[in-house]
Amino acid sequence: MRVASHWKDYTLLDCSDGARLEKWGSVTLIRPDPQVIWKTPKTHPLWKKADAVYHRSKTGGGHWEVRGNVPARWEIGYRDLRFNVKTMGFKHTGVFPEQAVNWDLVAELIRNAKRRVKVLNLFAYTGAATVSALQAGAEVVHVDASKGMVLWAKENAQSSGVADRPVRWIVDDCIKFVQREIRRGNRYDILIMDPPSYGRGPGGEVWKLENEIYDFVKLCREVLSPDPLAVLINAYTAGLSPAVMQYILGSVLCPTLGGSVQSDEIGLPVKSTGLVLPCGATALWQRNKV
Repeated sequence: MRVASHWKDYTLLDCSDGARLEKWGSVTLIRPDPQVIWKTPKTHPLWKKADAVYHRSKTGGGHWEVRGNVPARWEIGYRDLRFNVKTMGFKHTGVFPEQAVNWDLVAELIRNAKRRVKVLNLFAYTGAATVSALQAGAEVVHVDASKGMVLWAKENAQSSGVADRPVRWIVDDCIKFVQREIRRGNRYDILIMDPPSYGRGPGGEVWKLENEIYDFVKLCREVLSPDPLAVLINAYTAGLSPAVMQYILGSVLCPTLGGSVQSDEIGLPVKSTGLVLPCGATALWQRNKV
């Protein structure tokens, strides 16, 4: 497992009985996590003193119970990057901290390329991967179907001091955008995909990951440059293991582009136990392994 162990402003303090106890800067949150099926003793004192707790509803969704001082929004840092976070609907904060391992990986690929690198970030959410790639020196196109998420990503770029770097902010359905880029002849050296398990595009287009991802990877192959560096896919859908994502990338890309594919779980260290919480699957195709 690849572990995001370089955080200073985020800490997974403990996890037990379907919940995480986390520190986001100065704010302590308790959020549900279906992976946490063990019921170890909740001995950490902040289990009883968290600033906010997210309660799931039996009918779907849920709500935050605010107990302490929780700003409407606040900043956290990772290395030289700054991200705006807040307690938002469906338990999220705007940052997936386990993804830091992929931000670092892509940044290293960009710096090692020693050439101009174009990155296409699809389902790009609040732009942590975009901001990291910009700081590493890439030119980035950031695409998400939500106007609000794209605005948030712009704010993260501003906070991180990279808003003046070469970046295009696109609110669009990712499939339709890639189809247009192919027709326009625009090509990219690195593709990052963080697709949701289920979602809808701006025009009501339905996305269900297990039904769409194979054909989407085939489509994205056509938007790669003649000398591509990498394609990275993240998956949080239950039942799609790292090996499944690896097989999809390998079967679509390797026959024509060569290279190799690797996959793994990504996770977060748990401070109270020293163990690692699995948080998702990542598969990476590279033309040449570093």
